[in-house]
Amino acid sequence: MKKLTYSIAINAKAEKVFSTMIAKATYQQWTAAFNPTSTFEGGWNKGEKIHFIGTDENGKKGGMVSRIAENIPNQFISIHHLGILDGDKEILDGPEVEGWGDALENYSFSENNGVTTVTVEMDTKEDYADYFDGTWPKALAILKELCED
Repeated sequence: MKKLTYSIAINAKAEKVFSTMIAKATYQQWTAAFNPTSTFEGGWNKGEKIHFIGTDENGKKGGMVSRIAENIPNQFISIHHLGILDGDKEILDGPEVEGWGDALENYSFSENNGVTTVTVEMDTKEDYADYFDGTWPKALAILKELCED
């Protein structure tokens, strides 16, 4: 498992950045960098299960099965990935989820003089690092645009 870190400074208060990041309509906009059909089902409160989903080129639903490990409004969110979603089936163990189950994805929000720095730290399989290195900066740039608009 490899830990990746991405960061961006956004000219907006932490409260706006935080709410823009997790509100369904704007979440779908900034995460479109990963998949144009990206969305979520579930809630962002600590302890809640959440599915991060999208559809593939054949219209099949897939994604991550996760639980919110921590949510400190306007400061920090920790997502604990438990497994994958294959259609409507949760796969929480076995070879398909090796390297994904038990991964963390953390978002930190630090505001200084009306500028919020968002830092993303995530665990990933080594062979996905290049994909995330190319995609996370694009996603964060969209989030910045949404917040500064």
